[in-house]
Parts: sequence; C-alpha cells; structure tokens
Amino acid sequence: MKVYFLKRLLLVIPTLIGITLVVFAITRFLPGGPVEQALMQGQMADGETSRTSTEGIGLAPGQIEQLESYYGFDKPWYAAYVEWLGQVVQGDLGRSYRYQVPVTSMILERMPVSAYYGVITFILTYSICVPLGILKAIKHRTHLDGFTSIVVFTGYAIPGYVLAALLLVFFAFQLEWFPTGGFVSPDFAHLSFPEQVKDLVSHSVLPLVCYMIGSFAFLTLLMKNSLLDNLAADYMRTATAKGLSFRRSVFRHALRNSLIPIATNFGNALSIFVAGSFLIEKIFSIDGMGLLGYNSLMERDYPVVMGILLISSILLLIGNILSDMLVASVDPRVRFD
Repeated sequence: MKVYFLKRLLLVIPTLIGITLVVFAITRFLPGGPVEQALMQGQMADGETSRTSTEGIGLAPGQIEQLESYYGFDKPWYAAYVEWLGQVVQGDLGRSYRYQVPVTSMILERMPVSAYYGVITFILTYSICVPLGILKAIKHRTHLDGFTSIVVFTGYAIPGYVLAALLLVFFAFQLEWFPTGGFVSPDFAHLSFPEQVKDLVSHSVLPLVCYMIGSFAFLTLLMKNSLLDNLAADYMRTATAKGLSFRRSVFRHALRNSLIPIATNFGNALSIFVAGSFLIEKIFSIDGMGLLGYNSLMERDYPVVMGILLISSILLLIGNILSDMLVASVDPRVRFD
C-alpha cells in the first residue's frame, strides 16, 4: 500500500503540469487579454471610446511590441509556460498585471479569510450532516424524516449564489438583521473583544449558510442512504439474533461501515479551505480567494489566475490521496496493492 501512495504522490507532478499547461495555453489565445485591455484603457484615456481595435489608436508598432514584451506576450506560449513553470519551481508565482505586486503576497493576504469560512463550513457541515443522516436513517419514513427531507431537498435545489442574493435582500436590506457585506465592519479594530466577536459572527452568518447549503444536502443523504443499506445487511440481522440491542448493533457494526462513503469525500473538502466561492464572496463583498479569483478573471490578470489555479489543484490532488488513506483506515478490506 505504501508503494501505491508513493505512486499517487509522484503522479501529482505530471497532473499539475497537465492542468496548468492547458489553462496557460487557453489564456494565451483568449481575446481581451492584458495587452488589449491596456490598449483599450489608453484609448479611453484619449477619449476615443468608440474605437476598439488596436489599429489607429495612436500607438506605433514598436510601442505595441514593447507592451507585449512588458506582459510577456512576445514569446510563443510554450516558451512562456516553461518560463512561468521555472519561476513556480523557485517559489515565485509572478507579479499581478493589474496591481504590479507579487501574486504570492496577494494570495497570502486573502487566504486567512477564505480559510476561516472553509474551516467553519467544514466543521458545521460534518457536525450537522452526519448526526442528521443517522437520525433520518433510524427514523426512516416517519414525520421527522419527511420534514427534514423537504428541507434538505429544497436546499439542494437552490444554488448557493441564488440563496446568497435572496438572503442579502431579505435579511440584510429589508429586515436589517445582518450587515450587507464585508468580512468585518470598518471600525473593527476599535471595538472591544466581545464586540469584535459579535461583529465577526454577524458578518459570517449569511455567507456560511450559502457555503453549507450544497454540501449539506449531499452529505446528509449520503450518510442516510449508506446507513440504510447497512441496516438491511445480513450481519445486522445476525447481530440482532444473537441478542444485541438495535442501538448497539447500529453504533457497533453498521455505523462504521456507513462512514466509508463519507471518508471518500473527506479529503476533497481540503480545497474549500482556501478556494472560497467566486460568486458568494462577490455577492457579500468578502475579500477572500474567491473574490480575488473572480476579479482576476474579469480583469484578465492571468498570473493571479494561474496562482490560484495551482494552489487549488495541489489541494484537490492531495485531498484525493488523503481520501484514499482515510478509506483504507476505516475499511480494513480495502487494499491498494
């Protein structure tokens, strides 16, 4: 099994190269890149907003070449990718086209915000969904199961960003129970510690509901269905026939086997610690990784886009390996030889 996980770790490198190579090539061929945007901004500054082509905007061919060289677009895309990859190996993710600051510092500055939402969402989701799934399986086809299923399926049908807009309009603008956006209030540094905690919680409630809504339904139903399958298994009837109570049979035998599908998804949750959600952070004006990625895509700030993609891909690949390790630890029948 050690050889299997060693191979999985070694496969992370070519997989990362494949992912970043494809996205890097796409950024080179998409229209409206940083060179075109710089030309457009220069055109608008001259008051020529009606003209959109690079021809006839007052720049000589030599100046356009200088602009392409400034953004690194004067080389073939594969040569530029090799250069970017060499910088990444040295721990340098490049500089932002728009803000001219290192991408690494921009990501590190916003990572705590997304990590905060990621960790809280992860804890709340698993601490609520697993017990709720167990309760729904034990109380299957009761009024409690029916009522919670309505709530779960309703939440599953609503995308997180749609729910974010609805919650923001109703609870923030109309009822004014929660702030309309931001991670904390502007005067957060001048508040006392209890007031800071209250301020942080009040800003976090609505975004956390939106972060949880998708995975909440998925994990609850996964836990319920997995436990129902195990409750109907032969070994449960054998345990009951030997005099073991239903409660002890569930928690001693069925529950452990039912956690295997949950464990397969556990590692994938690692990426939410820093990835954030583009649209939810945009709607609530949360200055985290999601909003940074959204703005970078809109502004064609490709070094930032590549930096976020690289970190998210690394976490996703490591999360998949961690999921396999958790499955092997929960289920002794699993062997990856």
